[in-house]
Amino acid sequence: MAAALVAAAGATTASAQVWTPVWTASPAPDRKDGTPEAPVQFEGQTVRQDMRLGASVRGIRLRISNELGDAPLRVADMRVSGPDEAATTPVLFDGRSEVVIPVGSVLVSDPVALQAPAFSQVSVSLRFPEATRPAVRRTVVRIGQGEATPGDEVALDYRQNVISAVYGERETAPIVVVAFGDSITEGATATLGAERDWPSVLARRFEATCPGQVVVLNQGISGNKLLDHGRSHSGLARLDRDILALPQVNYVIVLEGINDIRHGGDPAKPGRNAADMIQGYRQLVARLHDHGVKAVAGTLTPFKGSERYDAPSSEARRTLNAFMRDGGAFDGVVDFDAAVRDPADPEAFRAGAARDDKLHPNDEGYRMMAEAVDLSLFGCDAR
Repeated sequence: MAAALVAAAGATTASAQVWTPVWTASPAPDRKDGTPEAPVQFEGQTVRQDMRLGASVRGIRLRISNELGDAPLRVADMRVSGPDEAATTPVLFDGRSEVVIPVGSVLVSDPVALQAPAFSQVSVSLRFPEATRPAVRRTVVRIGQGEATPGDEVALDYRQNVISAVYGERETAPIVVVAFGDSITEGATATLGAERDWPSVLARRFEATCPGQVVVLNQGISGNKLLDHGRSHSGLARLDRDILALPQVNYVIVLEGINDIRHGGDPAKPGRNAADMIQGYRQLVARLHDHGVKAVAGTLTPFKGSERYDAPSSEARRTLNAFMRDGGAFDGVVDFDAAVRDPADPEAFRAGAARDDKLHPNDEGYRMMAEAVDLSLFGCDAR
């Protein structure tokens, strides 16, 4: 009897399904990207969003977020197409094609059978029958009027939408690495639609070195801070929703703090000091550890010459980077600062690595950041 039970357990394990996140976008409050007179983003329109899957899948489920919305969210006629763009499949929720998501809630779709290799693209279209203010961070979309799905001829736009995750069905769970930060992680200044943000470039490095073993998720939000609310909830406040609520997370790369330490436009009112920030980092690490997630520090990149650069923020950055490198609070360090700083002027970006604002990397700066990551920190087993 015991042998039979062991055999049955083995058979169950071999056929078990694992649902793991293979693409994400963090919920974020409505940025009111429309005109002041008409801040509603979508009404009577169909929006298409193309997403690059971080791992091979044999099925997907879509997570639709109204966690930070201020009104019930109605979506209809959601459809998905995989690598075979000629075939589209309805996405249903308990068999329904139109649903209303209450304020503060999410809905996860029924499973959709979809065979797709790692880094293949899926396209999801959904219709907004009524005036809607989405509350997921800005992503690349195409917008069409009425019920027709926009084609490739429709220009790319950078707008908030409602899809916060794609879960992929797999036989085995990969190592899941979450990139957690602000616009520098979100990739707000990378070439639109080209996947040149550092998490995307890092994902390609993992796939080339240890195929099929690692998924990188981007949970960056432009303007985000570690300690204080701004355009979005603080890093500490959104930790549960954006990391701990996801299944199968193993590592987090934390790149937060630039927006905290800079003054808000008045040099007489400096940003957060290093002691406050260190306390925040320790809290973040402790809570990740409570859930068995390892925390890797990303050192803060230089910003000399940018709009709000000053002596207090510069000193705070140097102190925080020293803490990350030598303080022992984190499980590892990625030295983004060393990767992009000017050797002759360490407070500034090296030539050709930053945008004109001298705060945000350009495509080359993002590449340098991704190349600075030691893949072995994350258990990447080169084969």
